[in-house]
Amino acid sequence: MTATSRLLLTLLPLALATPLVADTGQTARAVFAGGCFWCVEQAFDKVEGVVATTSGFSGGHVKNPSYEQVTAGGTGHAEVVEVEYDPERVDYEALLHVFWRNIDPFAEGRQFCDVGESYRSAIFVLDEEQRALAEASRDALAQRFEREITTEINDFEAFYPAEEYHQDYYRKNPVRYNFYKAACGRKQRLEEVWGDEAEASGLGADHLS
Repeated sequence: MTATSRLLLTLLPLALATPLVADTGQTARAVFAGGCFWCVEQAFDKVEGVVATTSGFSGGHVKNPSYEQVTAGGTGHAEVVEVEYDPERVDYEALLHVFWRNIDPFAEGRQFCDVGESYRSAIFVLDEEQRALAEASRDALAQRFEREITTEINDFEAFYPAEEYHQDYYRKNPVRYNFYKAACGRKQRLEEVWGDEAEASGLGADHLS
């Protein structure tokens, strides 16, 4: 065995135990609650620069909750979508633009036909920069509509993925999904609030208003 071979064998355990640099630092995360996470996931999947979306729960006090626990109430969690994105292709402000135009920002403790704490709208911020941008966007909308925006802005604490059957639900079950979305009145209400901007999947001319 050569000296080079012995060195490689010595370093192999260290290499196996160390995460690849390529797996970190290339993407960023955002966490949004906008009612039914099936619909929020679909909205962000359309955004150029979004790498992945995962439906789950955040904002509560119960660890690893089930969907049934969350929707029954009492866990404090909201249905959320964790958005993984490439900050070189889309920034957090653009994601906020999409988020607002896919929710009813005036509804409290509900979104569309879904009622309860788990369906509240919220932005879970991961750092001070996200908080500043989220608060600026909320304040700009309050000024634009001349009314209170009820969407919460909270510090992110933990994210718990929902069961596998909830992931990519709109793709796996298009008939059931589209029936639910239509019956829930989501599209109609978004058009009432946002007009032509409803269900935006990209950045407008002014994404803070």
